[in-house]
Amino acid sequence: MTPVNPRWVLPLRGRWRRTLLWASLLLLLAVAQGLLVLLTVSYEASRAQDQAEAMALEAGAEVKRQVTRVMQDLQPLTSPAISGPEWELRAQQLLQGRRELLRLETRSLQGVIERVSDTLFGPPPFAWFKRSDGGPEIDTACAVARRTAAPAFTRSYYVPFEGGTGVEVMDLCVPLQSAGQLAGFLVSTWSLSQLLEAALGAVSSGRHELSFVESDGSRLARAGVPRGVGVYVAERIVDLPGRSLLLRLDSAAGRPSLIPNLAVALVLGLSLALTVLVLLLARDARRRAQAEAALAEALAFRKAMEDSLSTGLRARDLAGRITYVNPAFCAMVGFSAEELLGSSRPPYWPAEQVQVYAQRQALRLAPDAAQEAVTGRMGPAGREGFETLFMRRNGERFPVMIYEAPLVDGGGKHTGWMSAVLDVTEQRRVEDLSRQQQERLQASARLATVGEMASLLSHELNQPLAAIASYASACLNLAEQPEHAQPPGHAGAPGMLQEALQRIAEQAERAGRVIRSVHDFVRRRDQQREVVGCAQLLEAVLPLVRLQARKSGARIDVELPDPVPHVRCDRTMVEQVLLNLARNGIQAMETDTPLPCRVLRIMVLQRHPRWVEFGIIDAGIGMAPEVAARLFTPFFSTRPEGMGLGLSLCRTVVEQHGGALDFDSPAPGGSAQAGCPGTRFRFTLPAA
Repeated sequence: MTPVNPRWVLPLRGRWRRTLLWASLLLLLAVAQGLLVLLTVSYEASRAQDQAEAMALEAGAEVKRQVTRVMQDLQPLTSPAISGPEWELRAQQLLQGRRELLRLETRSLQGVIERVSDTLFGPPPFAWFKRSDGGPEIDTACAVARRTAAPAFTRSYYVPFEGGTGVEVMDLCVPLQSAGQLAGFLVSTWSLSQLLEAALGAVSSGRHELSFVESDGSRLARAGVPRGVGVYVAERIVDLPGRSLLLRLDSAAGRPSLIPNLAVALVLGLSLALTVLVLLLARDARRRAQAEAALAEALAFRKAMEDSLSTGLRARDLAGRITYVNPAFCAMVGFSAEELLGSSRPPYWPAEQVQVYAQRQALRLAPDAAQEAVTGRMGPAGREGFETLFMRRNGERFPVMIYEAPLVDGGGKHTGWMSAVLDVTEQRRVEDLSRQQQERLQASARLATVGEMASLLSHELNQPLAAIASYASACLNLAEQPEHAQPPGHAGAPGMLQEALQRIAEQAERAGRVIRSVHDFVRRRDQQREVVGCAQLLEAVLPLVRLQARKSGARIDVELPDPVPHVRCDRTMVEQVLLNLARNGIQAMETDTPLPCRVLRIMVLQRHPRWVEFGIIDAGIGMAPEVAARLFTPFFSTRPEGMGLGLSLCRTVVEQHGGALDFDSPAPGGSAQAGCPGTRFRFTLPAA
């Protein structure tokens, strides 16, 4: 057998002793709490029963008082001096003031009904249940009243109504005296439920049910909104003239709960608090250690996350001093964290921008700006960030995008600013490359346009060149012809030679204008915004447009307002948009549009002070819905020789100017009956 180590026995005994003490204490607390709860529940139950007994006694007394008052109100109707109409008037007044009464009637000594008055607060009690059915009870009560010369009640009976409802009633027979002799009876019908309602309103607070019951417990009538639960019940005998009723009061309150009042709740709460307190203290130390471990883990995780970010993070206090930078920010600017922390004018500010950046930082750190940031009223620029220029350690300038947010501590106090810094050097390089590619694409589109117009240019240049050749031949002939061979009265060779040379100069200038318009259109590449008149834009492209129009047999109508508006735009790009849209309109009329209808309208309107609208309207056959859906898709074209870039480039150019390009097919005002609904392209440019 293995021996027991004494060093283990003593701690084990101490642990059992402490466990026994704690168990005894908890047992005593449980016994004390149980006895307290039982005594309190018993006390609350006896108090509730005593209250029910008192309420029943008061309700019985109130019923007797109500009966006495009603009997007193019936006395004026027993006077023999009251005539028939006056009796009916007083009876109706009494029935209106006393809802306990359902019917008043006078009877002769033989029991014959002479006068009747029914209540107006419900159906007549004996409209469906004939009055003769209750005759024996009334005869018995009236016999008692005749013998005792005092009012007497009948036994209660049930009067059914049409529709399945009904009411429990009693009749009171009052003897009528005339000259000291019995002259008849006054019979009144009483509603037991209304009598209970009158008594309940005077003694109950809406927490009890009153009812008249038989000796066997069957209920005759009840009153009260809640139903009694049968726990606290009290009964009283109500003695009425000639009859007694058993009044029952049933409380709506059930048996008391285990914690019936505040004192017991406090004692139980304190006992439970003492029991739980030790457990909470033990748990507190363990949870504190767990919280410290979780905090250390969270700090390590946050540091690892910040160190892995490619976005630079920078924190500043309210004085503008840098309080935190992450490794990504240090790698971005080329300075270490020790060189940056605590500086209010950091070394990554370009030397030529130090004063400007200092003023901007002062505005950002102003109290008003800080308050707006904390309360959420910072403007869009503060929320969307701003772009600026930083300098690396080697002196290189590079663009950055900064997003700032206020630093708020746990108490809601603004303590500084947190900035997220993004190096956008690569993004700007990609944007420049994309812009250069766009420019090359636009230049290619212009060259493609000129290539398509080469045949038109050759046709247009043939005319002045042929004229130049003819006039040159004429000049040679005139130069070789002798002067005496000329006809009489003729101007002479020098005059004709001068005229021919003038014609040669005119035709050469005409050919030069055509060549220059194409040359300028192809060579202009500088994208700069300038204020240009709309008439100048149209004059630059109209020579090329008219070349296309003469070949197609179309006419050009130009509509300009007075005064002519000016726009701020890139002149070369807008001229390309006008030329592309005009050539598309002319080509749309080449096949299916009758020759008299081939009119291309170019309109300029200023519907808004900030915008000028250009419209190019053709008289073609319009466009199908499937074509309209893909009209601005790059490389989509309805012509076999088309590149599909014209309209896409036009929309890009217009949107770069802040405007919008759209179309309507059919065009407003088009000639649909002639089969020429047309299409209108319109775009807007900012007014100068």
